[in-house]
Amino acid sequence: MQISQMHYLPMTPGFFSILVGIFLVVLVLRSVRYAYESLGISSGAAMWLLFFSLLGSFFNIPIAELPQQPMTSDQIAPYFGMQYAIPLLRHPEGTVLAVNVGGAVIPTLMSLYLLFKYELWTKGLAATTMVAVIIHWMATPVHGLGIAVPVFMPVLVTAIVAVLLSRADAAPLAYIAGGLGTLIGADLTNLNKVDGLGAPVASIGGAGTFDGIFLTGILAVLLAALYARPRTAHPG
Repeated sequence: MQISQMHYLPMTPGFFSILVGIFLVVLVLRSVRYAYESLGISSGAAMWLLFFSLLGSFFNIPIAELPQQPMTSDQIAPYFGMQYAIPLLRHPEGTVLAVNVGGAVIPTLMSLYLLFKYELWTKGLAATTMVAVIIHWMATPVHGLGIAVPVFMPVLVTAIVAVLLSRADAAPLAYIAGGLGTLIGADLTNLNKVDGLGAPVASIGGAGTFDGIFLTGILAVLLAALYARPRTAHPG
């Protein structure tokens, strides 16, 4: 598969524009900016984080290729009210396993930063494990697409888990568990199910899970921040 075929929107333009609209709303909502400030980053940095997450969703980094099999190409895969794009294959080969920049690389780096900043090793591991187990149970193999999760489930699950584990640390826990828990529970623990789905690209953090991860970065942190107080780094 050519590298140019690895870069595509994770969902149809109409549904992706909804995420862009949510991002624009966040730009003018001070309450959402406060939610990110409770993570220990400035509101400006938070907006850049969200912007590059959206922009990065277009880019997939190939890491492996599965054996050749019949492929589904240039179609729309509907799932749980969403519509995900299956890229056009000009030269059908095996499924390419890739990592999405906006849905995997950026959330992982940010989660590691928060883990180190607040030393939330125990709570972070517990929250991530709980979210991963629940999301794994909800994840569904979709022919031609890969692994998908109902769009609002990561948001609801991580918000509840973070608040139950620690209201004081709810905001960073929500981001950590929402990103890493969804990636592990939906994609990484289901890699054995990708072969045979006829997906030209199986993107970790891409189509099927990106929307849930992106919304978790906004909504789960906002919900969790309702219970959080201004804080400084401390051992957790």
